[in-house]
Amino acid sequence: MTAPKTVYLLAGLPRSGSTLLANILAQTPRFHVTPTSGILDMLVQVRNAWDRNDSLRAMDRAQSLRAKEDVLRAMLQGWFARVEQPVCLDKNRYWAEFLEMATTLVGGRDRVRVLMTVRDLRDILASFERLYRSTSSLGQVPLEGNNLVKSKTALGRLEMWIDDAQPVGRAYNAVRDAVTRGWKDCLHFVEYDALTREPAVVLAGIYRFLGEAPHDHDFQQVEQVTFEDDLEYGFRDLHPIRARVAPQPPQWPRVYDDAVSQSGPWRTVESVAQFWKLYQEPGRGLPAALGRPAGSA
Repeated sequence: MTAPKTVYLLAGLPRSGSTLLANILAQTPRFHVTPTSGILDMLVQVRNAWDRNDSLRAMDRAQSLRAKEDVLRAMLQGWFARVEQPVCLDKNRYWAEFLEMATTLVGGRDRVRVLMTVRDLRDILASFERLYRSTSSLGQVPLEGNNLVKSKTALGRLEMWIDDAQPVGRAYNAVRDAVTRGWKDCLHFVEYDALTREPAVVLAGIYRFLGEAPHDHDFQQVEQVTFEDDLEYGFRDLHPIRARVAPQPPQWPRVYDDAVSQSGPWRTVESVAQFWKLYQEPGRGLPAALGRPAGSA
């Protein structure tokens, strides 16, 4: 019988280097990494459908619960059944919303390890704005269909992206709430700027956190082994990476003018732009919610 895989989770903020990190880690012979993974969505759907099924609800409750746990674990292991490497990293930014379920999937809280990629929120929003401008030259971005009028200005698009139901707002809240729920010890924050500036130092910290043997990486030539059809997400060039790991200058000063950078929404974003650092300072409170005034929680 094949030994079960060790599964780690890769989550965090969009446009914060998760694809770059995954492909760096793919240089480690023992590691398998995924592109954006759909198995989390399938697991959640099965979990929820199980509780709505009349026959399963009519079973002995304890027996049904044990069976559900076994099925969900088998699904995750089956996802990697054809993978040769013993260590698998599953990438989905919303794992942070389902860490309680992850405890069951990986065999206990002490085995939950989440690499949480983060980046200055101003640069994340600037990156989305650049993607919008390049994609909209030849096609409609899905964001436009949500609100045709509001999506026609840079400030309007920023407000939409930080909404709780949109990529930046939802991911921000997922990270923030994971800490609120007591998972901070299971999270390892990987800062984009640090990863691109001092990749060897950052990777050494990752291996210590995972409890895995380190690997000597080639940061001058990172081969991309994860591929996705980015137009399925409504944007061009979401996931290509640069082969050479190198620092990138801040994008937002070149992307936004005063119409955005002196607005109320922008001030809220600025107040929590590097919010994860609050979790590294004892006694500091939670960062503000993006969709509300900076003083609220």
